[in-house]
Order: sequence, then structure tokens, then C-alpha cells
Amino acid sequence: MHVRGPDRLPEQAYRQVLEQVAELSPVVQALPPSAALVELKGALRYYGADTRRLGEILRVRTLSRLGIDVRVGIGSSITVAATASAQVPHPGGVLAIAPGEVTDWLGRLPVEALHGIGPRQAEVLRDYGIHSVGLLAAVAPATVQRLLGGRAGRMAVDRARGIDPRPVVPRALPASATVTCRFARHTLDGAGARAALLDLVVKLGLLLRRRGQAARALTLKLTFAGNSSWEKTRRLAEPSAHDDDLRTLAYQVMDAAGLQRGRLAALTLKGEDLIDADHVAQQISLDDAREDRLVAEAAVDRVRDKFGPRVIGPAAVFRHAS
Repeated sequence: MHVRGPDRLPEQAYRQVLEQVAELSPVVQALPPSAALVELKGALRYYGADTRRLGEILRVRTLSRLGIDVRVGIGSSITVAATASAQVPHPGGVLAIAPGEVTDWLGRLPVEALHGIGPRQAEVLRDYGIHSVGLLAAVAPATVQRLLGGRAGRMAVDRARGIDPRPVVPRALPASATVTCRFARHTLDGAGARAALLDLVVKLGLLLRRRGQAARALTLKLTFAGNSSWEKTRRLAEPSAHDDDLRTLAYQVMDAAGLQRGRLAALTLKGEDLIDADHVAQQISLDDAREDRLVAEAAVDRVRDKFGPRVIGPAAVFRHAS
């Protein structure tokens, strides 16, 4: 079961929805900011009801107890359930797809309706005449891999065919990810502060990637001599755990602070509104340099895993450290 709450659901209300979901089944995977996955096998035996009835029970509970309507999709895999919940019209309802109906139901949908297909991927597929999920399922995997890339292409074809072996992994609403740098001496050095921020970006990106998460927003806190502070949050254009994206936004926030002669005592960088990296659409990039940097980032992560996190990194960080 895939449950979608209203857009921009406040965190406290989202937690209350998760509590209602957990009453239905103990196997719940939170997907902030407003969705959740639910494993229904145990609940089916306990309630003696079919899957659609369980979805209706959940919707009645959230409406009557919280005043919050939800859209519920039910299917034989995460992809089918999440695709179904997106097809439920606002403000709420239940759509259950039986295992024997998956191929026909998916096949009729436009390609952009398949969960995990982003706008740019859909545009590329449509340019090559692949307008529906059924056509995507019928195309040879090697062809789709050439269009979308190896991993993204394989996943797209498998999911179009209803193949998605991922389990629901119990996970509560995740905390934010925070990294901090405290200066040994108060610093006025703009280059030094920028290098320290870059080091925090690298640490935060590595932390998020190891946790299998991506951030929707960044918060930068500047602590000054005398313990005064400045804090600002900005949202990323798309959820990310990549150093490039985090660095660009972190620098923008730092520039917005207008430091001038402020004496910095510490920097804190926080990844906010985290989601599972598996639920971030794999978008097509026309920027070859960016694609090369992402490949290099993965290679650097492997080096860090083998030899330690401080063995490799941006030159500016090492120059500042020395």
C-alpha cells in the first residue's frame, strides 16, 4: 500500500498520519514529507479483509480522527502501489490493482505516470515514440538503456513490466543530517570560511549517500563570537545527496549572509526534509561535465570506504587544513 497525504502537510500532522498507518500494520516505511509505504500481508490475516477494504479503513480513520484525507494505492509491488496512488484524484480515495490486472492497467497509462519516471526521462521516451507504459514494457531493455542510461533504463523497463522486488523497509520519520565545524580561533578569513563550508558539504553528502537518503533542503547556521548566530534554510531544486548540488546551494546561502567582518566561531550545515534516495527520480542530464562529476563522486566514495574519509577530497579543503 502506498499512502499519499495532502501536499505541504505539516510535520506534526504527517506524524499523526503515520501513527494511523502503524495501527493498521507494523511494517511502515515513512516517505517524507507526506507519503508512506505499508506492507499489508500481516494486516490481511489480522483483519480478515481484502486489500481495498484495508485502504478504506485507513482513509476513514485519518478523516474521522485527524480531518486529513489520503490517497491510497494498493498493488503487488511498490511501483504499482505508488503509481496507483498518484492516479487517485484529490482530495482522496482508494485504488487497488489486483495482481492479474497489473499488465493491462499499467499498459494503458501514459509513460510519465509510471512511478520513478521523471519529466525529462518521459520527454526523451516520447521523442522516440514511447508514449505509454505498455510501449515501454515492449521495447528491448538494451534500447531503453541507450536512451536513459544503464541503471535507469533497466529499472524503467522492469517497472513498466510490473517487476519491482523491493521490500517495504520499516523506517520511522528520519531525523535531519547535521555536520558542524568549530574554528580553533575566530576567523575573519573569507577563503578559510568557504573552505570549511566546502568540507561540511563533502561530509554531509557522504553521510546522506551512506544512509541512502537525499535532502530536499539545506539549513546553514553561522555562530559568531559572543554566541550570536544567523540561520537560513533554502530548498534544493530537486532532492539530492550529491556534492555538486549541495555545494551550490550552500554557497548561495553563505553569500546571502553578507558576512563582511563577522568573526565566525562555528558553521553548521543541516540536510532537511530527507527522503529515501530510491524515491528520487533519476533525471536525464544534458550536462556531460556533471555526469562525469557524478561518476567521479562514486569512485571517490569507494576510495573513502576503503582507506578512510579523509584520504581524498577537494584541494581547497586540504590547502585550508594545512
